[in-house]
Amino acid sequence: MAETLGPRPWIAAPATAAVFDALEAAGGADCARFVGGCVRNALIGRAIDDIDIATVLTPEQTSAALQAAGLRAVPTGVEHGTVTAISDHRPFEITTLRRDVSTDGRHAVVAFTNDWAEDARRRDFTLNALYARRDGTVEDPTGQGVADARAGRIVFVGAPEQRLREDYLRILRFFRFYAWYGRGAPDPAALAACAALKGQIGSLAAERISKELLKLLAADDPRPAVRLMAEASVLSEALPAASDLARFGGLVEIEAGQLFETDALLRLAALLPDDPAAGAQAAQALRLSNAERDRLVAALAPEPPLKSWMSPREVRRAVYREGHAVFRDRAKLAWARAAVAPAATQWRGLIALAEGWPSPTFPLTGGDVLKAGVAKGPLVGQVLREVEDWWVDQDFPDDRLAAVEKLKAVAQGMAH
Repeated sequence: MAETLGPRPWIAAPATAAVFDALEAAGGADCARFVGGCVRNALIGRAIDDIDIATVLTPEQTSAALQAAGLRAVPTGVEHGTVTAISDHRPFEITTLRRDVSTDGRHAVVAFTNDWAEDARRRDFTLNALYARRDGTVEDPTGQGVADARAGRIVFVGAPEQRLREDYLRILRFFRFYAWYGRGAPDPAALAACAALKGQIGSLAAERISKELLKLLAADDPRPAVRLMAEASVLSEALPAASDLARFGGLVEIEAGQLFETDALLRLAALLPDDPAAGAQAAQALRLSNAERDRLVAALAPEPPLKSWMSPREVRRAVYREGHAVFRDRAKLAWARAAVAPAATQWRGLIALAEGWPSPTFPLTGGDVLKAGVAKGPLVGQVLREVEDWWVDQDFPDDRLAAVEKLKAVAQGMAH
């Protein structure tokens, strides 16, 4: 009996139907099938994110068919056969069946085909080489994809080394898919090929590496995959500064046990040493955004040290100096490193205290310093900082008059 996805809301949705109607009007019945992640996830009961479609139509025919049906066609990767259809404001990535003509591990030259099995043979893993007809009937050209998806086996299509030499990013994709979908021991042939070709990771664009790493780290529990990467020396190729698997594991456990949101970038920080320079270097090597770089640098600052037994006053002082987001990041990393179960309540309490405290605004400005008789120049900032330090030390009194009196005293003292 043929495998079927059964009735699915995303298959029957009007937006999906409009895309298939457009393609079939140009190419006939079964000229297009669902492919890859949406089929895999439907089979194993995972949520569907993107809906990808494979077709025998060329990119030009696909675009023409969509436009004839009144749908928008975006040429997102025509050289590789991909056109994105916009139907009811939703994107559908449509790719012509392909075969590789030549590859160098980073880029591929492809030729189009109308052979579904040939298209499947160039895909990375068997669980991704799955297709489904419009009625939900599943097609499994490799004969292994359905079984591997359900068993959690991440197996390359064909010879692992050949698949990797076509695109070295597949080394990282192997570990990413193992983190998200793998169960049990990894496929030994796949793991051996990844280890053998790990030195080629450096030939990849940094943006491709960082994208795969962050996707991997966003899995519910990426610890087994990251351990495998470390054992195969793949982690040191992709992230040379990675040195703290224990803290990384502690953070993953904290996020799961304390119901914190999964945070891939903070997990990346947990792998690095407590050194802002290491965070900056990793961000540069991975071509992260400025905001991501700044967050890594701040999270890895060693001072002031955070402890589970900090007093509420010390917490407020740290939050004021660092900001709520940085304090939360640093507290989670410190908690993950401590890995002491009895302290969990204390750390959770510190984070809750910080989140619930509305950081106040210092009540004085440079104008107040000038009014106190301090001449314009560097001394204005110096006086203001000294009074602010006093105000923080006094635990942020809501008393502007007291702050003004302190300002006058400091200004007079400096005048003499």
